[in-house]
Order: sequence, then C-alpha cells, then structure tokens
Amino acid sequence: MQAAQERGLDLVQVASTTPPVCRLLDYGKYKYEQTKKQRKAKKSQRVGLLREVRLRPKIEEHDLQAKIKTTRKLLEQGNKVKLLLRFRGREVVYPESGWKVLREVAEASKDLAVVSSSSNEQRSIALVLAPVSLKKAKETDTDAETQNS
Repeated sequence: MQAAQERGLDLVQVASTTPPVCRLLDYGKYKYEQTKKQRKAKKSQRVGLLREVRLRPKIEEHDLQAKIKTTRKLLEQGNKVKLLLRFRGREVVYPESGWKVLREVAEASKDLAVVSSSSNEQRSIALVLAPVSLKKAKETDTDAETQNS
C-alpha cells in the first residue's frame, strides 16, 4: 500500500488466491481502457437486419431490374432480404407468375445470397435471402477467375 501511495498508483487485487495477487496501476486509466475495448468490440459486432423488398407479379422488366439492384445492395451490406410478393384481386389464381418473378430475383443475386426460407400465404409469397459471407464470395470469385485464365 505504501509503495502504491509513493508512486501515485492504486493497489489492485488481480486474483483472490492464497496469497492474493496484486498489481500497482492507475485504476482510472485501467477502467477507461476496458470501456474503450468494450466499445470497440461492440462496434465490430454486426447485427444482420431483415430488410423487405416488395414486388408484384406483373412487374415490368425495368422495375424488376431496379428491385434486383436494391436487393443486391442490401445483401452486400450484410442484411437478410425478405422478398414479399403480393397478389391483388384475381392474380391469386396464377401463383406461378409470382414464383417466376421471385426465382428471377433469387437467380440474379445467387452469387451474394442463398434462399433461407420461403412461405406461401393466402395473398402473398415470401422468400428470405440470407447473405453468403463475403470471404466465401471472394474465394469463389478468385477460383472462377483462375479457372478462366
């Protein structure tokens, strides 16, 4: 205790074994560095959000390409994407047209995502795309480039 007071430091018990293990350190600085580490660890954690893209079975080609572009952008950011296709009126009688649109979007983004789930409800079809990890995607790109060379 006396050595700690002479140096202007704190005596901190590290382990409560027999005999107890203690260190001389500036406790305020130590606490600050610990909270800094925790903040950095929290910042590096990525929570994959579920984002939604709404579609219609009678969507025009240009509009579909815009939706595909949006979907790809969301997947590149690491988000899961829920493709929600809604039917109106008598469109419900032709679910194959809806599945065709969803398949086209899933096919266009197959390099970035995999289909994780799908559901077919009364007036809508939902398809959830989960992003493939970026490392795996880059590895497959480099493998494809080396095979083409």
